[in-house]
Amino acid sequence: MKHILPIFALLCVVGGQLLAAERKPNVIFILTDDQGWSDAHFAGHPYVKTPNLDKFASQGTWFRQFYVAATVCSPSRAAFMTSHYPARHLVHGHFATHEQNAARSMPNWLDPKVPTLASLLKGAGYATAHFGKWHLGSGNGAPTPTAYGFDVAKSVNGNGDQLGDEGKDAYFRAKSTRLMVDETIAFIKANKDRPFYANVWTLLPHAKLNPTPEQLKVYESLAPKADDPAFGPWMQKYLAKAKDLKSQMQVYCASLTDLDTQMGRLFTALDELKLADDTIIFYSSDNGAEDYRIGNAANGGVGNIGPLRARKRSMYEGGIRTFGLLRWPGHVAAGRRDETSVIGGVDFLPTVCKLAGVALPQDLKPDGEDVSDIWLGKSRARTKPLHWEWLFGVQGADYTPPTLTVRDGDWKLFVNHNGTGAQLFNIPKDIGEEHDVAAANPEIVKSLTTKAIAWAKSLPPSATRDRVQAPRP
Repeated sequence: MKHILPIFALLCVVGGQLLAAERKPNVIFILTDDQGWSDAHFAGHPYVKTPNLDKFASQGTWFRQFYVAATVCSPSRAAFMTSHYPARHLVHGHFATHEQNAARSMPNWLDPKVPTLASLLKGAGYATAHFGKWHLGSGNGAPTPTAYGFDVAKSVNGNGDQLGDEGKDAYFRAKSTRLMVDETIAFIKANKDRPFYANVWTLLPHAKLNPTPEQLKVYESLAPKADDPAFGPWMQKYLAKAKDLKSQMQVYCASLTDLDTQMGRLFTALDELKLADDTIIFYSSDNGAEDYRIGNAANGGVGNIGPLRARKRSMYEGGIRTFGLLRWPGHVAAGRRDETSVIGGVDFLPTVCKLAGVALPQDLKPDGEDVSDIWLGKSRARTKPLHWEWLFGVQGADYTPPTLTVRDGDWKLFVNHNGTGAQLFNIPKDIGEEHDVAAANPEIVKSLTTKAIAWAKSLPPSATRDRVQAPRP
């Protein structure tokens, strides 16, 4: 018996799996920029070549009802890092100049005193790193990413050590994913004998896209069709109005394929270091695909949202539903498509902390919930609804719903802050949000309106919110 106890003490059970207690899982969080929900070959894109992501998806689980917490980058990123809805920190939109931030009642950066996933993991002995886009505050006085719990950081759109100088190389963005992966592999090699956490936050496929001639050559014969049946009805109508669909799609696909190539290098490095089985990888995008009517986004604006409706900046599905790809060999089911679980970006912090054995601070008060059991295969409804708020304009007349959104069970309600303008959709039955059933379900509208407005009243006061209390026309 005295020989059995020490052996037993080295083991713990997580989701029915026996793990070595001395080896906590590594975590890599890959967050792309403006990648649409169907922007990969495995996800139904008819033209793009993504062999590495296709393989990655076959090795893990795709949560097909995964939602980020905002329609644009900075608030979405803040929610991943804090498990708070971004409006709790007055992060209503993307961080811009200090003058622009003030005009939107925003701070100039995320408060570094707020516990983040990186700071919690670092406190538990993890090596932590951030490589790539930051966009949680920059400019005069802004903290560097290391102020938020990262041991090492090389960023873009942030202060501190930079990944490179976009102003000196016309192809910097096209080469940037390689630079991030290089830094990530070096970090992993330096910390392979201890648990590590790494953000790999890419610039692609965010505009302005300018692939190298070598990258573009892969698609020189591509002749896309707007009415390709692989695109959903809304997407087909949108692409039909593109200025030059052939060149736009060639540039976009070339950019995505290089991103895929660099992800393949990262996955191969984990295999070669024999760390793949010990590493959780979560892959998502910060929001939905960009719109080609944005000034510099002609090429970045043909991302594929599949059967969804609308795009970035809209709270319709195309703006907030993104990839929820998860791989953890031996723990997460391979080749699984989870069609029913509703998971949000606010769930990321408590879920990773649970799997890493890290207790949450009592004062954190996460808006998300621990969905580690769902990650590991359990099927259940979430215990909290998901909420969104968008206080600004959106490209396109049919992109702009009312200012609040709540997803509870199968139902998704849009409503203005004053309770008017309700739209109701049953998402599993109507993924394209084509059929507003609010009039036929008054009790559901009433219940969800109460929840949405109560949530909005729990947020800190905001002059920007005050200006949109009246219903939109």
